[in-house]
Amino acid sequence: MSTATITAQDINKLRQATGAGMMDCRKALTEMNGDFEGAIDWLRKQGQKVAAKRSDREAKEGVVIAKTTPDNKTGIVLTISSETDFVSKNADFIAFAQSIADAAIANNVKTVEELNDVTVNGAKVSELINDKLASIGEKIGVARFERVEAPYVASYIHGSYRMGVLVGFDKEATEAGKDVAMQIAAMNPLAVDADSVPADTVARERAIVIDQMKLDPKMAGKPDEMIAKIAEGKLNAFFKENTLTAQPFVKDNAKSVGDYLKSAGDLKVTEFKRVALG
Repeated sequence: MSTATITAQDINKLRQATGAGMMDCRKALTEMNGDFEGAIDWLRKQGQKVAAKRSDREAKEGVVIAKTTPDNKTGIVLTISSETDFVSKNADFIAFAQSIADAAIANNVKTVEELNDVTVNGAKVSELINDKLASIGEKIGVARFERVEAPYVASYIHGSYRMGVLVGFDKEATEAGKDVAMQIAAMNPLAVDADSVPADTVARERAIVIDQMKLDPKMAGKPDEMIAKIAEGKLNAFFKENTLTAQPFVKDNAKSVGDYLKSAGDLKVTEFKRVALG
C-alpha cells in the first residue's frame, strides 16, 4: 500500500486499535506506507500510549462460552459470532451457543472443523448454524475455538457472555482457579511468565524501547551499551505488567499472582486462554 491509498477508514481503524489521535494516526500510516502493524510500532516509538498487541479480539458481537469436562481435565472456550448485540443478547441465541459448547465437550472436540461435523439432535453443527442464520437473518458462525488440557482446568465467563477464560493448573485448584481466571479476565496478561512470552514479542518490545530512548534528548550521545542496559530494565517492567505471575494480584495488590499461587498450595499455571468480544 502506498501513501496515496491511505483512507479515512484506515485512519479510523488505527484510531480504534490504538486510541491515538486522528492526525497522529494519519502520520503513522504515512510514515509506514500504510503498514498497519508498523504504524502501531511507530506510534509507540513516538511515546504514544498504545496498548500492547493482543490476539483475543475477534467478533464484535456474539456469545462467548467457556466450559470444562466434569473431571475438570479439559476445557473449551468458543465464540458464536453475530452481527448485532440484539441477536447476541437474545436468550434463545445464548442457549444455542451453550448447546454447541455442550456438544464440543461431549464429543471431545479439538478443532473448529471437528466441531462443525458433530451431530446434535440429528443434525451437524454446521447445518444448525446455517438454519439459525436463515431464521435470524444475520451471519453467524464459530468465530473462535480454543482448548486447554491439564491436570485441572478452571473456566470463567465474564460480562454477560462477552469474555471467556480457561486456566490450566498442575493440580486441583477449585478456589484459586476462579481467582486466577478472574485475574486474567481483568488484567489480560500476554503470557504465564517472562519465559513464555514469544521471542518475537520480546524482540519487538526491546526494539521499541531502544528507539524510544534514542528519540529522547536526555539520551543523546549515550553509548549503545548503556542504552541496551536501560532497555533491559524497561523490558522487565513490561514483563511485570504483562505476564500473569508477575502481575499484582487483583484481590490483594500487596502480593503478586505468583505469590498467591504459592500460598494456595504451590500451584503452577500451565497455560491459559482468554477470548473476548470487542
